[in-house]
Amino acid sequence: MELVYTGKTKNVYKLPNGNYQLVFKDDVTGVNGVFDPGANHVGLQIQGAGLAALSLTQFFYTKLNDFNIPTHFVCADLDKGTMEVLPATLFGRGLEVICRFRAVGSFLRRYGAYIEEGAPLDSFVEFTLKDDNREDPPITEEALVQLGIMNREEYATIVQLTKKIAHVVKDILAQKGLELYDIKFEFGRIGTDKNLALIDEISGGNMRAYKDGTYVDPLTVAKIILES
Repeated sequence: MELVYTGKTKNVYKLPNGNYQLVFKDDVTGVNGVFDPGANHVGLQIQGAGLAALSLTQFFYTKLNDFNIPTHFVCADLDKGTMEVLPATLFGRGLEVICRFRAVGSFLRRYGAYIEEGAPLDSFVEFTLKDDNREDPPITEEALVQLGIMNREEYATIVQLTKKIAHVVKDILAQKGLELYDIKFEFGRIGTDKNLALIDEISGGNMRAYKDGTYVDPLTVAKIILES
């Protein structure tokens, strides 16, 4: 296999069949040794984090198939810690889409003068550029269009998909007594028709989940969701 990308939490290899293989690592983003899904750098290593992320990603992608939501998922091998995915073209140099149900994290840091911590939000969707040097700046629809990153139709479709997927995840967490505060996704264009699809992972490392007002770490989220 050919290594094509070394990421913070996983490495990407090109497979002989033209698909790609994601290899999950135990590295997680954070600041000063504390996990933070919104951080731009690896902050710590948690044993078992890679397998937990892969297991939860496989679980959620399988669920999304039931809702006919397009994804790049092909299959996963939990023993090897890998996931095979369809090739996808990124938007620009990478784009993250966040759906927020409560005011925490960077949203609160920006708008804290107008809202209390933990206040409810109505499935608020925001786009941020993946740019570590500029601390992943938020970007508007107008900027995305004028910079040629995506068109307005793609923007509207991604907002719709983001809300739909986030509510699927939120409902599943609620069934286990967890509340989803926010979650981030990535999307790409797949195939010759450049169809929009969810890419990357859906794991505890991409979300903030709480139980009775107390934050739940990524490994515990996976354990709670995956337990029978």
